[in-house]
Amino acid sequence: MDRLESVVAQRPGEIDARDLRADARRQLAHDDGLLVHPAFPLAFARSLREKKDVSDTLLLRAGTAADAPAIAATIAASFAQYRGKLVPESGAFRETAEGIARDLAKGASAIVLERGAEMLGCVLVEEMEGDLYFGRLSVLPSARGLGLAKRLILAVEAEAHRRSLPGVRLGVRIVLTDNQRLFNSLGYREISREAHPGFDHPTSINMRKALR
Repeated sequence: MDRLESVVAQRPGEIDARDLRADARRQLAHDDGLLVHPAFPLAFARSLREKKDVSDTLLLRAGTAADAPAIAATIAASFAQYRGKLVPESGAFRETAEGIARDLAKGASAIVLERGAEMLGCVLVEEMEGDLYFGRLSVLPSARGLGLAKRLILAVEAEAHRRSLPGVRLGVRIVLTDNQRLFNSLGYREISREAHPGFDHPTSINMRKALR
């Protein structure tokens, strides 16, 4: 679940909630290398109007090796709430800027979401068993409540559509029921359970969403 592959566009672009409109059929907007789900701006605009401290312009782009420190910091901040609560501990706590930079330099990828110079969230993705898999879905605690996790997931789904892949997969710990509810609300369903090495009982759930 720590593996990465190159699956996102190579050039950044901007999302402006004032200029874009949602597509009711959730079609992919693909502008000069940036993968953006059209539902993102409209839904996000509603949150922005209610929160004066949040800019209405966000940047959704592919991460680079130069982003590795910020990606590692975002993952660490997001997963800090789980420290001491997961058995075994999440592999997210082993992520380092050096390791992420090394993986990105070898062709691995990340999708990052920024506001100004601040990274608010990120997700790591790879192809797996004919689908697109995502992991390390992360949003800064200070940026929660804006639907950013959903927007990152939509970006993953948009990339799966672009690559003509039939579905998206993820893994979630059995004890993280709130996360499971989020994924269920977005159409993900349990397909199997598995045990981490050294355990004689399932510790995580594998989920999948069919895109066609």
